[in-house]
Amino acid sequence: MSISDIFKSATRALKINKGRTALTILGIVIGIMSIILIMSLGQGAQDLILNQIQGLGSKTIIVEPGRQPTGPTDVTNIFSDSLKEREFEALKKKSNVPTLDKIMPLVFQAGTAIYSDEKYACSIFGGSELASEIFDIVPETGSFVTSDDVKNKAAVAVIGATVKEKLFGNEDALGKKIRINDKNLRVIGVLPKKGQVSFFNFDQAMLVPYTTAQDYLFGIKHFNEFVIQAKTEGDISKTVEDIKRTLREMHNISDPEKDDFTVQTQADLAETVSTITDILTYFLAMVAAISLL
Repeated sequence: MSISDIFKSATRALKINKGRTALTILGIVIGIMSIILIMSLGQGAQDLILNQIQGLGSKTIIVEPGRQPTGPTDVTNIFSDSLKEREFEALKKKSNVPTLDKIMPLVFQAGTAIYSDEKYACSIFGGSELASEIFDIVPETGSFVTSDDVKNKAAVAVIGATVKEKLFGNEDALGKKIRINDKNLRVIGVLPKKGQVSFFNFDQAMLVPYTTAQDYLFGIKHFNEFVIQAKTEGDISKTVEDIKRTLREMHNISDPEKDDFTVQTQADLAETVSTITDILTYFLAMVAAISLL
């Protein structure tokens, strides 16, 4: 049978089975479009997350308790409270980390803010006066948390735009008392609507002194992370080395694989995100491609 005969036979079969032909073509088109859409969404998600990481600043270093798991069964050390006040004080010392410019402890939990008959589920961040500079957040009205507020464990809060809207509406929030975990906090500032900032949505959050969050609200002694800034971009590597050395000496760790903390730079975070999103994108695209078979 010649090629022309094969072509005529195939054309005849397609004409006879028009319904099946249409469905087959439709399936192929949908499959191809799915692959294109998945790849586009994957790249879009990656770009969005990378933009958030860039918002942290190129001099920023994140220190978290627990080490990164080395495999699916290595999850024990993720749940660690290895960062406490003594680690914070040690890293602040210039003799330990001379290239460190700023360090801020962070604690965070979810909670329900209550004012009068209004309730709103929000994120509660415990930080310091440095949060304004590190995250580029300045109150639209009122003031920000101060070093004295941190020192005195002041029961004060700076609330996000959405929190203010949900609890107070058009009412002035400054000076009013809100309740979190049956504890009163006085509103000292309201942030402008800003959306997502370096992974944190401050519109739907409130910030209090970290000492207040630890002792007054949450009853904890550990920190969720340290946000650190090196003096210059060129100091990043040296700062990371000194942080790791200091924490290992404090925790009597000689083998880096036994670290009970994780230190990540902006570049580290970007690489991790790119790897994860690439794997997920190609996996989903492969699934869509298999559906074409």
